[in-house]
Amino acid sequence: MLNDCTMTIDGTDFRIPQKGATFASHKYAGKSAVRYELGVDIIAGNLVWIQGPYPAGTYNDIKIFNQCLRHHLEPGEQVEADEGYRGHVDKVKGPGNDVSSKNVVMQGRVRARHETLNGRLKNWGILSQVFRHDVRLHGMVFRACAVMTQLTIENGEPLFEVEYYDW
Repeated sequence: MLNDCTMTIDGTDFRIPQKGATFASHKYAGKSAVRYELGVDIIAGNLVWIQGPYPAGTYNDIKIFNQCLRHHLEPGEQVEADEGYRGHVDKVKGPGNDVSSKNVVMQGRVRARHETLNGRLKNWGILSQVFRHDVRLHGMVFRACAVMTQLTIENGEPLFEVEYYDW
């Protein structure tokens, strides 16, 4: 039997110098940031989805999901996510929805692996510090770091393995 969920998704923020409520990130205590939605393949542990950047104060995780990824999922297909993705129980499994898998430990492990990827992205100096360049360049810089991070996953530094089944 095949899994309904093929990837985990999560939003991650990166600091920028811009000011104002539009960019205010709850993840950085109201300091300005841009947010990306990332998807990790549950079976192989590869980065398979990037959506963003979005102003962190205006776009929460579920709003970004509704903007794009939700429309790309086939009927019956779901993603594994954290509490920031409440709603759309037909599309999202996780602690914020009543349709969560019976195996909470397994769900936690796939989300923890996703956080490992987020952490690897923040190892890049340009992403771990306040981005001091034109904010319009952030997406290009982020994607370059994401590609290099994915290459390290494919070439000897994979994310830890997880067992996952949702049937």
